[in-house]
Amino acid sequence: MNAKQLSKKIPALLLALLLVLALSAPVFAAPVPDGTPDAAQTQTAESAEAEETSAKGIASAIAIGLAAAGGALAMGIAVGKSAEAIARQPEADGKIRTTLMLGLVFIETAIIYALLVVILIIFVL
Repeated sequence: MNAKQLSKKIPALLLALLLVLALSAPVFAAPVPDGTPDAAQTQTAESAEAEETSAKGIASAIAIGLAAAGGALAMGIAVGKSAEAIARQPEADGKIRTTLMLGLVFIETAIIYALLVVILIIFVL
């Protein structure tokens, strides 16, 4: 594997590592039983509700973060490619711009759907 191929895979590997670390954070934050057999069973309803609320918060943050990051990348690529297309064919700028706007609307719609799912996770589940 040469350096060029490796440099293309590094961002994907870093993203995968970040995702694994983000998803494993609740495991490392779990309370450790103090050695008594009843320690795990003495969890009160308040602490169970607090754990559920924090899990919802983490899940919501990850979901909206991934949706926003993916949408921002997609929008950036779309705008860049449309600028290249207009530079190559200035006479087709109206059609390119119309197609760009339609694509940006669809990308933003996907992000808004992710926001609605996050709101449902927080308030309904």
